[in-house]
Amino acid sequence: MANDYYKILGVSKGASEEEIKKAYRKLAQKYHPDKAGGDEKRFKEINEAYQVLSNSEKKAQYDKFGRIFDASAGSAQGGPFGGFGFDFSQGGPTGWNFDTSSFGDFSDLNDIFDAFFEGMGVKEKRRTYRRGSDIEIIQEISLEEAFRGIEKIIKYKVDVKCQKCQGLGHDPKAGLNQCSVCGGRGEIKEARNTFFGTFSQVKTCANCHGIGQVPNKICDTCKGLGKIKGEREIAVKILAGVNDNQLIKIKGAGEAGERGAEDGDLFVSIRIKPHLLFAREGDNLIIHKKIRLIDLLFSLTEGEKIEVDSISGKKIKIDIPLDFDFNQLLRVAGEGMPHFNRYGRGDLLIKFEIKSSKKLSSKAQKLLEELKKELDEE
Repeated sequence: MANDYYKILGVSKGASEEEIKKAYRKLAQKYHPDKAGGDEKRFKEINEAYQVLSNSEKKAQYDKFGRIFDASAGSAQGGPFGGFGFDFSQGGPTGWNFDTSSFGDFSDLNDIFDAFFEGMGVKEKRRTYRRGSDIEIIQEISLEEAFRGIEKIIKYKVDVKCQKCQGLGHDPKAGLNQCSVCGGRGEIKEARNTFFGTFSQVKTCANCHGIGQVPNKICDTCKGLGKIKGEREIAVKILAGVNDNQLIKIKGAGEAGERGAEDGDLFVSIRIKPHLLFAREGDNLIIHKKIRLIDLLFSLTEGEKIEVDSISGKKIKIDIPLDFDFNQLLRVAGEGMPHFNRYGRGDLLIKFEIKSSKKLSSKAQKLLEELKKELDEE
């Protein structure tokens, strides 16, 4: 480590306070600028080293992170880029001789670049609390319910606001005190060594959660979180024509936020159960209709209507055009699913399947032969 404070004072890393003080006094007397043979530059290094190693908090930070950036001084303790909150004196850009032995406890490069841009003055707004998580629930309904629309009562387990403290996490009557860790600022400053140099980083104070104050009496029900395990019950209105896998958002019905923070949202994912008669394609419905040959002939020749089931539960009667191709689907307009959030309905598409009799009587066979003969003559 460049500018090693221990080496400057000539003590070991495990030196006691008394040993550090003794070494400092000896060197300070020797190199004081007012004395003969004094060295102002050396004296400043000795003084700097002593200021850090004689302070238990600064010493602990130095042992972990290296040289510390002092924001109140406006520059790093040495290093040409102090105003930006980092020090390249430990292997700068000139030779790219980075000391990778003291990266601190950065978990990934995101922390490094966050610190870099904060040092440049690009500072993200800090959150003093945590919003509740969003919740997703699957709700199954039938095709008929999707056709009509329905209101469902949904119960689900989730963190809810603590009623005892009204979500604050503490007793407001007991009052608050200034946070002793951050001094009421709600933020603390850290300095960490990386291969870019030493970066200062401002973080939300974990002790007061960025508020700058700590309560005198924590809520014993929620342990200061402002939320507890519980259950919600809400009524969800599902509109007619809803689609399979469609999401319905209910704002604020998710997990409760911490210490009065905003609640998360609830997303209800609709699943429409398969139907025995109808298949759905968009807003159209498809149904397979088995029809006897004789009924088909009467419909084509005598105009007799064919009855078909509809999603509304009623029977509808339809005509089969004379030129209809039974390899195609017969479309009945306006008998499908409602269009979601707008007027009108899709169509009902009918796929016919002709049922043939396995055995015909001699009388029926004779009648068919006469019919065939008449059609051939035409």
